Amino acid sequence: MIPTVVWGTGNVGRAAIRAVDAHPALALAAVLVHDPGKVGRDAGALAGLDRSLGVAATDDIDAVLGARPRAVVYAASGDIRPDEALADVVRAVRGGAVVVTPALYPLYDQRGAPPEFRDPVLAAVAEGGGSLFVSGVDPGWGNDVLPLLVSGLGTLVDVVRCQEIFDYSTYEQEDSVRHLIGMGHPMEYEPLMLAPSVPTMVWGGQIRLMARALGVELDEIRETMERRALDTTVTTRTMGVFEAGTQGAVRFEVQGIVGGEPRIVIEHVTRIHPSCASDWPSPPDGAGAHRVVIEGRPRIEVTVEATDEGENRSAGGNATAVGRLVNAVDWLVDTKPGLYDALDVPLRPAVGRLGRKRP
Repeated sequence: MIPTVVWGTGNVGRAAIRAVDAHPALALAAVLVHDPGKVGRDAGALAGLDRSLGVAATDDIDAVLGARPRAVVYAASGDIRPDEALADVVRAVRGGAVVVTPALYPLYDQRGAPPEFRDPVLAAVAEGGGSLFVSGVDPGWGNDVLPLLVSGLGTLVDVVRCQEIFDYSTYEQEDSVRHLIGMGHPMEYEPLMLAPSVPTMVWGGQIRLMARALGVELDEIRETMERRALDTTVTTRTMGVFEAGTQGAVRFEVQGIVGGEPRIVIEHVTRIHPSCASDWPSPPDGAGAHRVVIEGRPRIEVTVEATDEGENRSAGGNATAVGRLVNAVDWLVDTKPGLYDALDVPLRPAVGRLGRKRP
C-alpha cells in the first residue's frame, strides 16, 4: 500500500479523500487542512462519507511531510495563490513524494512551461527523487486524452473542438465565480480570468499538448471573448442573488491556429442561469457537460456528464479530475522520478475497483 496524503479538503480535496480510500493500492496516511475548524475532524466526515476513516485532519505541514509520505494529492487552490501552491508542491517533491495536483496551470504542458515554474520542480526532482503530474478535467482530460482518443476514430479531421458548457450556479466557489470570472459584476468590471492572455495562460498548454500529439505545428494561439448581461435578476441555490444588467454568461475560445485556420479549439460557454444567452450552446440537461466535437469525416461528437455529491454536476467534474490524478499515483510510483504531463501518463482501466463497495 502506498501511503498517500491529501492536502486540502475543499471541493477537490473531498473527492480526493474518497478516491484514495477507494483505490486498492493506496492508503490514506494524513489529511492537511488550513481551516482551524477542521483540525482534528475525521477524514471520513470531511469527505462526506458515512463512516470514519481513522485519520484526523491536521494543519502541521512539517510533521506530515517530515514523515516522508510516498504520495501527495495536492488539492489546495492555486488560482489566486500560484506562488504559494508551487512552493508547497516543490517542498513535497523535494521530500521524495509523488505529487499529483490540478492547481498549477502553467505545468499542464510541462515541456512548454515558463522556467519560473518548471525549473524549481526539476531541481526538486533531482534533489529529492519525487515526481509531479499536473492535470484535471478542463484543463485536463476534457482537452487532452479524450479528444486525442476520439480523433483516432476519424478518417479526415478538420477541427478538434473541446467544449465546457456549464451552469455555474451549481458551483460552490463564490469568490471564483463572482470575482475571477465576473458573474454578477457590472459589465464594465474586468474579471481576472477573462483578461487578455489569461485564457491562453490557462488553456494554451492544452492546445500545445494536442498539437504535439497530432504532429502539427502551431502558427499561433488566439483568443475570442463574448460576455452577456442578465435580462432579469436571478437567485441561485449556492451563491444568492445576481442582479439584472450584471454579467450572466461568458463565451470564449482559445484557438490553435494551423495553416492560418483555427484547427484545435477549446471553447467555454458558462452561465449563471440558463435564461442568459440562450442562443449559445447548452448542455443536454441544462446543468453542465464536457463535449468533444471532431469536425471531419465522419463528424464525431462525444458528450460527457458526471455527477457526484447529490447529483451535482460540478462535483462530478471535480471527481473525474481527481480520478485522473489519484489513479495515476501507483503508475508514477513505479516510474522513474520526473515531471510528467498528460501525454506521458496513461489513462488506465479501473483495475481492482469494479464492483467494489462504494466508499
